[in-house]
Amino acid sequence: MPEPGPSPLQSTLPTAAAHFGAHVLGRARAAGPDAAGEAVAEAVAEVAAATPPTPAAAAPAPVPPAPVVPGPPAVRAPAVTAPDVPAPAAPGTPGPGLERILRGPSGLGTAALSLARPARPAAAEEVEAPAEVLEIPGLYYHPVPEPDPVRVAEIGRRIKEWAVEEVELFPEEWEKQFDGFSVGKYMVACHPDAPTVDHLMIATRLMVAENAVDDCYCEDHGGSPIGLGGRLLLAHTALDPLHTTGEYQAPWEESLHADAPRRAYRSAMEYFVRQATPSQADRFRHDMARLHLGYLAEGAWAQTDHTPEVWEYLVMRQFNNFRPCPTITDTVGGYELPADLHAQPAMQRVIALAGNACTIVNDLYSYTKELAAPGRHLNLPVVLSDRENLSEQDGYLKAVEVHNDLMRAFEAEAAALAAACPVVTVQRFLRGVATWIDGNHHWHQTNTYRYSLPDFW
Repeated sequence: MPEPGPSPLQSTLPTAAAHFGAHVLGRARAAGPDAAGEAVAEAVAEVAAATPPTPAAAAPAPVPPAPVVPGPPAVRAPAVTAPDVPAPAAPGTPGPGLERILRGPSGLGTAALSLARPARPAAAEEVEAPAEVLEIPGLYYHPVPEPDPVRVAEIGRRIKEWAVEEVELFPEEWEKQFDGFSVGKYMVACHPDAPTVDHLMIATRLMVAENAVDDCYCEDHGGSPIGLGGRLLLAHTALDPLHTTGEYQAPWEESLHADAPRRAYRSAMEYFVRQATPSQADRFRHDMARLHLGYLAEGAWAQTDHTPEVWEYLVMRQFNNFRPCPTITDTVGGYELPADLHAQPAMQRVIALAGNACTIVNDLYSYTKELAAPGRHLNLPVVLSDRENLSEQDGYLKAVEVHNDLMRAFEAEAAALAAACPVVTVQRFLRGVATWIDGNHHWHQTNTYRYSLPDFW
């Protein structure tokens, strides 16, 4: 078959101007509901007037369409189209052109305000390649620098101490697998803007706890779909506590120490709520309920030996996915995306697309690992092959296309949202989610202890 070619690396995520600032929302709130639109218009107009126009020569070149993985026309994945996101609605607002938003602020001292992910670096030293990587031809992704080795080592030391001494997470014979997970590298790559190691540890404990629940309740280490709902419900109360009478509160509290997953959830959540605001904690609980619902759907299909339709599988994966991880990027970064902005439909769509793209990356890199494991594991290539009568190779290649469509939809939606809502916390949160996607891919691509690729090229 033809060579799929190298991965396209251009990004369409906006470098939205940070100088638009949170004062836009502040002015709108101060003006009251009747005059909020006019206040936003005035604030945006002032910023636009104060920023000198960028010379035409500085405008970025058009981004060419990214190549798709070749395959028979009959199996081409449909394009994911992004609905229009309206620009600020205040009449008379002299909204900046999209190209200007994509370029971000210009002038002396503004380089650090850029919110875009880098395209392929001009010099090799800007993004140091790891010693060994797994390269999926045609996969759309963005390279990132190797994570800070000092932070990686410190996170690795602290998380192992927590796992062994605080929550007794695993027996001695699982130690090599714990080390091979490389969670320190994972979290430092996903949260490069974390102000301290303590902030990084918030995400690291939660990541390890979530994987303990998945392994011990669902998959590798004694997991089973039988009785899964009861186990997940009790574990979820370590995140979302029981409120009951004194007579029954004590036995519930004791139950949180009954097994490693509940001990890990309880401890990780205690650390998280010390740093998070109440709305951030509530957001995380909601996202974890979504995750557990996805676990239950996958478990139910395993019990009935059901292979879902492709769209059904993608529904399950929107719940059983990485969403709880990128949505705490503001807590780990030491700031807060306000609850009303987080709840906006456009933001929810961006977050959902990000989680879905991250999860299909996991399907692609863990494909051979799951095939080699006992039992039958559902992943997107397997479901595509079964439901669309494709060979294993064509099913895998079409899964690459689905991932690429999701990535482009995420980037288009993020750009539209950044243009429509020029607020500092929104811009930073969008960049944080995009950075998490990139760090997640980097960890999968470089974790050759856990993953290998099929011989399809």
